[in-house]
Amino acid sequence: MKKSLMALSTLLMLGGVASAQKVAFEEYKLDNGLHVILHQDKSAPVVITSVMYHVGSKDENPERTGFAHFFEHLLFEGTKNIARGEWFKLVTANGGNNNANTSEDRTYYYEVFPSNNLQLALWMESERLMHPVINKIGVDTQNEVVKEEKRLRVDNQPYGNLITAVKQNMYKVHPYRWAPIGSMEHLDAATLEEFQAFNKKFYIPNNAVLVVAGDFDPAQAKEWIKGYFSPIPKGTPVVKQKFEEAPITQTIKATYQDPNIQIPMMVATYRTPSMKTRDARVLDMISSVLSDGKSSRLYKKMVDDKKMALQIGAFNYSQEDYGMYILYGLPMGQNTTESLVKEVDEEIVKLQTELISEKDFQKLQNKFENQYVNSNASVEGIAENLASFYLLYGDVNLINTEIDIYRSITREEIREVAKKYLNPNQRLILDYVPAKDKAQN
Repeated sequence: MKKSLMALSTLLMLGGVASAQKVAFEEYKLDNGLHVILHQDKSAPVVITSVMYHVGSKDENPERTGFAHFFEHLLFEGTKNIARGEWFKLVTANGGNNNANTSEDRTYYYEVFPSNNLQLALWMESERLMHPVINKIGVDTQNEVVKEEKRLRVDNQPYGNLITAVKQNMYKVHPYRWAPIGSMEHLDAATLEEFQAFNKKFYIPNNAVLVVAGDFDPAQAKEWIKGYFSPIPKGTPVVKQKFEEAPITQTIKATYQDPNIQIPMMVATYRTPSMKTRDARVLDMISSVLSDGKSSRLYKKMVDDKKMALQIGAFNYSQEDYGMYILYGLPMGQNTTESLVKEVDEEIVKLQTELISEKDFQKLQNKFENQYVNSNASVEGIAENLASFYLLYGDVNLINTEIDIYRSITREEIREVAKKYLNPNQRLILDYVPAKDKAQN
């Protein structure tokens, strides 16, 4: 998903956002298929080393969901040359920090080190790729870690199953129908051999991109990259299966009971196109008009003026194959989720029939200029953007040119895209309600 836009006041302090510096980079490919991107920035003595693999929850067996997220944890267990439990110690002892995250479409690992430790970071990532230790003790340990994460972040979190509930109703055939956290029952049932086979299939150099960003010498970096990564054998090319969903032509109605809530949530969700499309970017702008901040249309109308909702929001859930445009709200007092849907629909009809004002349009453009600057404001952000634009969009230079797409979007396009995707017969209405034994009397 797109990073949240910063407040307009911050934009005003930043000043000339349109003159943001171009991100310079160099890219090349090793013989084993590993794509390499280098971005030099000597403004601070740090270097980021990251590897993004083109594997996410959509690449899983429907009977073995959660594997990609599980590997996000499992591949920190150790390698042939890094003993179990030593990975994080090695990083912190050398002044660094590291992390990883998983989505439906990719898995991302990164380290941030003082610039004099680039060689260590490259060696560690090559070890993760070439010599991972995948054994029973590691699988059993991480199984418990993932279960606890699911309990804390999903099962015991108010509204924690929102995305899971939306996905299972929005998709019928596409693997997006389950969330990246997956099923604990599937992980419990998996054999060690299945985990090893998943690693062999997806964690290969020709299914990954390596990014080095920060304060480093490019010639030296290339030498180390060649020495550590070139010996890793190329894997069997990953063939991505295509899944096509039938269009939604009538309202889908579903209910989800959450034992952790007392207030029902209004949820209206529309299936949208790939994040790589122009329409997806227009939907980003529509989301901003409707619900970005206290000056947005929905907030002003339903929270401030009519006091119908405790909270109202909308966001474009961007993914590689399809997206979801999710509207949500918490009713206040005697108001119902149905009454919130009615008010939201009125605002959508306005977007579909009237052009937004020139003043609102300029404000919208300013926000996206600021978002662009903010997304490339840190070397860490640049590293992840470079990896994402290569792996998921197929064009690294979008890090510099995507803002031009947003700049070229017109008021007329905003109206037409709202007409195209945001209609009552094209959506899911989810009653996200308290579990019956938890409902208010």
